[in-house]
Amino acid sequence: MSVGEIIDMAMNRVGNSDEYYRQQVCYLWGEVVGPSVNRLTTRRYIEGDTLHAYVSSAPLKNELRFAADSIVAHLNKLAGKDVIKKLVLH
Repeated sequence: MSVGEIIDMAMNRVGNSDEYYRQQVCYLWGEVVGPSVNRLTTRRYIEGDTLHAYVSSAPLKNELRFAADSIVAHLNKLAGKDVIKKLVLH
């Protein structure tokens, strides 16, 4: 078994698999948007099926809004599961 399979099995046994995937998506944010955008992201969290990201640059926030669907799809693909459906930028 791979390490990922072992982690999935352990999380399912404990019942925290949904929270695990939420945390994983928050962690993957920096990988998907890149280091420069990640540096300007002050906070991110998931509420329900929505990822909330606080970005300190207004022009960057506007550009990210245009790419929101693509970012959501990429995050879900990397997580291996549909964790989020929407991205809200603050």
